[in-house]
Formats: sequence, C-alpha cells, structure tokens
Amino acid sequence: MIKAALEGRAALLADVGGTNARFALLTDGKLGAITHMAVNDYATFQEALAAYLGASAKAERPAYAILAASGAVENGRCALTNNSWIVDAEELRGTHGFSIVRLINDFEAVAWALPRLGPRSLLQLGGRQQVPGAPLAAIGPGTGLGMAVSIPRPGGEIVLASEGGHATMAGGSLREDAVIEHLRRRFGHVSAERALSGAGLENLYDALASIDGATPPKRRAADITRAGVEGTCPISRATIGMFCAMLGSVAGNLALALNARGGIFIGGGILRHIPEYLAASEFRRRFEEKGRLRRFLEPIPAYLILDDDVAFVGLRNLMEVEGIG
Repeated sequence: MIKAALEGRAALLADVGGTNARFALLTDGKLGAITHMAVNDYATFQEALAAYLGASAKAERPAYAILAASGAVENGRCALTNNSWIVDAEELRGTHGFSIVRLINDFEAVAWALPRLGPRSLLQLGGRQQVPGAPLAAIGPGTGLGMAVSIPRPGGEIVLASEGGHATMAGGSLREDAVIEHLRRRFGHVSAERALSGAGLENLYDALASIDGATPPKRRAADITRAGVEGTCPISRATIGMFCAMLGSVAGNLALALNARGGIFIGGGILRHIPEYLAASEFRRRFEEKGRLRRFLEPIPAYLILDDDVAFVGLRNLMEVEGIG
C-alpha cells in the first residue's frame, strides 16, 4: 500500500549528526547530490531543512522522509545528544506535508548498510572470515560514539539501535586508569563517549597533558589527530595511540556482548582519515585481549568503513526492506 501510494514520488533522505546535517533526494531509485550543512549555521533542524528544501525548489517536493539522527529516538522524536536540535516526525509531517516520516538513530542507519558494503568500502583490521548468519555490529567515534547491531534472518535482517556509547569506560592500563580518574573528577561519570569521540580526543589530550605536567598548545580534535599522525607533538601522538587502544577494548567488548562473529564495523568521521595509523595501532591487540576469550575473538574480523555516505546506503536499504521506493 505504501509503495503504491508513493510510486514515482521523491523521498527525502537525511543524516543528521552533531556537527553536520546531510540531505539528499531519492527519485525513481536514484540518489541525488548529497548536500552538507553545518549544524552551527542553523538554530533548529526545521530551519536547516527549510533551507535545503528551498534550495531544491526546482526538484519535485518529496512525499516521504526517512531521517537518521544522532540520539535516542522515542515516539518519533529525537533530541540530539551533542547539539540543541530536535527532530520531531509529527512536526515534520504537519509543516512539510510529508505523507510518511520515518525517524531512526544514525547508527541504526549504519547497521542497515552493513550487509550492502562491498570490499571497496571496507578496510579489514585483522581477524579472518565472517560467519554467515552471525550478528554484525557497528561502532563509530565521531561527534559522539554510535553503536548498533544487524541480526540476519531469512529474507532480511533485524536492526537494533543502541546507546552503548554511554556505558562506563574501563581502563586497560594504569595510565588509562589515571586518565579516567582525571576525567571522573571533571565529569563524574566517564562514558566511552567521553574518550572515544571528537570531544573525547580533546578530553584525552587535556588529561594526558595534565598527568605528564606538559603545557602543549590548546588543540581541537582535527589538530590533535594531524599532529599525532605526523609526530610533531608527543602529547597528540600519545592521545591518538590511547584513543585507538581504548576503541579496540570497547569494540572487543561489543563483539563479546553480541556474539558478533559477522564482524565489527567502525564508522564515524575520525578514523576514516587515518586508516594506515589505525591498522598499525594497538587497536587489534586490545580488541583480542580478553583473557580466556582471546581465541573466541581472534577470528572475528573488524573493518574500517571507508564510505563517507554509509548512512545513505542504510537508509536506502531500509526503504527497500519496508517496500518503499
């Protein structure tokens, strides 16, 4: 019924993150150009969407909207975790006249993409082959730390969103314990996201500088990553090293919790720019370093997702699964 009602009509696809919102129109099965809009340029999501639709006025007005947003979705509403925007499906239907609005978590969209990602979209980080029919898990440090899981079943898959990025972060060494204690004094609860995100990189950098009695210049996440990879700043180098090691521990925990022998897939915008560094880092050692369960984890493949538009792959897959478009 939905497919028949919307056949030949355009659909709005959007990936709404803490830093950027990206929009595209899907018409007759073809995805148009993806437009990037900075969150800080607009007071509300409605303003950003209105600006995008206004700029796309010559195109057919979309009848359907499927949106991925970086936060927990409850009753068709998402208050984004890392900015003040609110995305409300009912409000969008009333304001823009969409026949249907589907709102999901942003990493749920990534999980919908996992079965569709080919070798060119992935860099394998150790492990062996995927186990057919086993769960696949996505984790991604970006503005926040996203997680989701795809569970294969006959005729499709079940995708579950997760807020596991806000679970408590555990240290894997005395030095990491000292960093977490430093962050605990600052934040109280120290989640994985407090260390494994853009802001997390800055948190680690500040903590390591304080612990080591160093006074490096104030740096943003992108500058820390650049200086660390280039080796021009010892604190930056130590920061990205710890970042990759901690991510390995958290990704290994996720693989154990979900029995994710279909693979662990790393998304987000930070590590996609430094694939060689990640591959050579402590990530894989820490992924497998789980005592008696090391042999269980050794064959599980981990992958870095290289496709910047992976969320749109997932949104299209979800539309097909639900018989739309």
